[in-house]
Amino acid sequence: MSLFSIFNVAGSGMAAQSTRLNTVASNLANADSVASSPEAAYRSREPLFATIRNQQSAAGRDAQGEGVQVLGVTESQAAIPSRYEPGNPLADADGYVYASNVNPVDELVNMISASRSYQNNVEVMNSARQLMQKTLDLGK
Repeated sequence: MSLFSIFNVAGSGMAAQSTRLNTVASNLANADSVASSPEAAYRSREPLFATIRNQQSAAGRDAQGEGVQVLGVTESQAAIPSRYEPGNPLADADGYVYASNVNPVDELVNMISASRSYQNNVEVMNSARQLMQKTLDLGK
């Protein structure tokens, strides 16, 4: 792995965690939303990540990880909770409204984890930059 690929790996990790933070923000913003049917209710979303691998080198080494790729954003298949609120304008014929399946505690944990991972990738980039600078300073 070349020294410059460190920036690619850390940069892809930062982009992935940024996507994760955006989905957490969307989930938290819709945590208290209600709908008139289970199909229309907001479902919690979560990004799906995969490792980007480089091709096998000419020397025969195994492929190494080269970063993170966001494959997409999936929706939770957890049950949609219903509440009996006959006075709600969104209530169905039986008086039920359907809430989102977002768990705010889980989302806050995801937010903290994504934020720390993003910060760690920033530190990796800073450390690599400092090491490159020190290497250049050796020639002075």
